[in-house]
Amino acid sequence: MKAQKRKLFHCVIAIVGLALLSSGPGALAQQAQSQQAQSQVMTTTTPTTEEAPKLASGELDSLVAPIALYPDPLLAQTLAASTYPLEIIQLQQWMDRNKNLQGKALADAVAKQPWDPSVQSLVEFPDVVQRMAGNIQWTTDLGNAFLAQQSDVMDAVQTMRAKAQDQRPTESGDRNSL
Repeated sequence: MKAQKRKLFHCVIAIVGLALLSSGPGALAQQAQSQQAQSQVMTTTTPTTEEAPKLASGELDSLVAPIALYPDPLLAQTLAASTYPLEIIQLQQWMDRNKNLQGKALADAVAKQPWDPSVQSLVEFPDVVQRMAGNIQWTTDLGNAFLAQQSDVMDAVQTMRAKAQDQRPTESGDRNSL
């Protein structure tokens, strides 16, 4: 979240700077006042002490269930990338526009994008990107939970993995129930 706010702030500064350059020297004071007002609005409307409500373990289990069985490296990338839902949407749109890229060309092209490395790394997993972009509310909830309750999220992953292990067929072919 802080990184997104920082990026938004930098974008606002860049836009103000471009407007300043294009409007000429007479508008310098007016642009500076506008920038100060925007900075004040951003600092007053985004309290840093606001904390998201913690989710119960059952809710976390449901939230991580779709990704709990991912291999650890992919799970880590997915959890980290879920904290950047806007970038996930941008990645999916970028991938749709660049379907012809593959291999090293794909990796080189995505590396030029201004996204978090965790988001960039998902380019090799289009199904994961599709799942995350296709249900952006789930992605946002997952990212928020990961930021606020990282150890609880990891515990939920382990719980879901244990449940899946219990569901594996035994040697006799019977299945254990939850």
